[in-house]
Amino acid sequence: MIYGIGTDLCDVRRIARTLERRGERFAERVLGPHELGVYRTRAAQVPLRGLRYLATRFAAKEAFSKAIGLGMRWPMSWRACEVIKAPSGKPGIALHGELAAWFAERRLQAHVTVTDESDYAAAFVVVEQLPS
Repeated sequence: MIYGIGTDLCDVRRIARTLERRGERFAERVLGPHELGVYRTRAAQVPLRGLRYLATRFAAKEAFSKAIGLGMRWPMSWRACEVIKAPSGKPGIALHGELAAWFAERRLQAHVTVTDESDYAAAFVVVEQLPS
């Protein structure tokens, strides 16, 4: 059964302006430990790839927070939710700490997709409740 659906469209230029103002602290606030490593590697190789990676993760977390119906309120936080990639390339959601416990307690499962194209990044999340 579908528990919630969330979508978000992010202007990559807005993320770039925020990075210019706040620097690395912005990425450290939004990205989880695994994501931060990927972001830094991509940004070091090609800065635009790092920027787009950050924008897609920002959009995915916004979409996820909408799908679970909490917004950015406890136990949802930027760093407690990470977008990971399966060996096949399929994106997924990894949760940490209290958010992971909250999610498991409700028997929820998330499906996510992300995309970016020049000035925009988008994400779509469907959260389903598994049968008991």
